[in-house]
Amino acid sequence: MYNTVISACLLGIPCRFNGKGKPKEEAIKEFLKGQAIPICPEIVAGEKTPRSACEIVGGDGFDVINGKAKVKGKDGNDYTDSYLNGAKIVMNELVKGKNIKKAILKKGSPSCGCGCIFDGTFSDKEKEGCGVFTAMILKYNKDIETKEL
Repeated sequence: MYNTVISACLLGIPCRFNGKGKPKEEAIKEFLKGQAIPICPEIVAGEKTPRSACEIVGGDGFDVINGKAKVKGKDGNDYTDSYLNGAKIVMNELVKGKNIKKAILKKGSPSCGCGCIFDGTFSDKEKEGCGVFTAMILKYNKDIETKEL
C-alpha cells in the first residue's frame, strides 16, 4: 500500500522544465522502501520536457487556486490552467481517498514548492509560499505531512 507521494524529479526522473531531474538521497531512500508514488503534476497535465520555466506571479499556489494569481512562463505564456489541471488530476487520482500520509516535494517549484517558491520575477529570488499542487494538499488534505527538499 502506498502512503507517500514524491516529486518525481527528486528521484532523478528527467521531468523538470530543463529536461533534468534533481535527485535527492533522502527522497530516493524513501522511494526504495516501496511505499511511495512518484508524481509530476506538470507532466500529468501534458506539459512536455523540456518546457519554459514557470513561476507564480501575484501570489502563491493558494492565490492561483482562488483565481488571484497566475502561473506564467519565462516565454510570456500563461500556464495557469495547465498547472491547475495537473494538480487536480494528481489529487483526484493519486491522493484523495487514498492512504497518503506524506508528500516529499521539490523546493521552489510552482507546482510542488512547499514553504518556498520563486517570486515571479525570474530573477532567482525566493519567497515564502507554496506551489499549486502543495496548496491543494494543504487545503483539502490537511492531515498529509509535507516536506520540502
